[in-house]
Amino acid sequence: MNIYVLLKRTFDTEEKITLANGKINEDGAEFIINPYDEYAVEEAIQVRDAQGGEVTVVTVGNEFAEKQLRTALAMGADKAVLINIEEDVAYGDQFTTAKIISKYLKDKDPDLIIAGNVAIDGGSGQVGPRVAELLGIPYITTITQLKIAGTNVSVTRDVEGDAEIIETSLPLLVTAQQGLNEPRYPSLPGIMKARKKPFEELELDDLELEEDDVAAKTKTIEIYLPPKKEAGKVLSGDMSEQVKELVQLLRSEAKVI
Repeated sequence: MNIYVLLKRTFDTEEKITLANGKINEDGAEFIINPYDEYAVEEAIQVRDAQGGEVTVVTVGNEFAEKQLRTALAMGADKAVLINIEEDVAYGDQFTTAKIISKYLKDKDPDLIIAGNVAIDGGSGQVGPRVAELLGIPYITTITQLKIAGTNVSVTRDVEGDAEIIETSLPLLVTAQQGLNEPRYPSLPGIMKARKKPFEELELDDLELEEDDVAAKTKTIEIYLPPKKEAGKVLSGDMSEQVKELVQLLRSEAKVI
């Protein structure tokens, strides 16, 4: 089975975000595989182990994304592809990424493509579905279970606290939701093997794309941090006194009554 995983390099979820000149300050920041993409990598490895084939992880970004791709290889993926657009694209968006990935995959005959449900930095959830649309294959989002028998596929997806079961067939693109699996940690042997696994780096020219072909459809006007929350108040006294104080605060400060 020919399996591809769409992977993104994102800020560490424990990282404190700061801004400089209206942009996110990356100096000294730690980066990781987008957590939802870890579910995608793990599921791809499990499908390969059960069905046979190989797993290729693909990302669009810059040279610094090599670290995250190597981590995916250490987890058990077979190949990695970095499409480096740092010198070609001044600004990109979800359209840009999807256009580039779909162009790369066009002649690869993928049976299964797995992406994360969303990226924790942008949270749009657009890239996976856009890639599927451009390739002309079906897609199912927010999956929590994947069963494959031949070319037949049964998928369970999360629908706001409930579950929906969908039956379809390969080729297919799915996006991974939390609960799909428990991503493995790279082992020391896996890290050593990752150094020798195929790693390909491409640019737009290699895909016969021009900068105008992948020009962003959206523009970021402003980036800002949410306002700091004020400290809460602790009410003292007996219950009746606390109730009176609470009512007074709701009327005078919160102005909700």
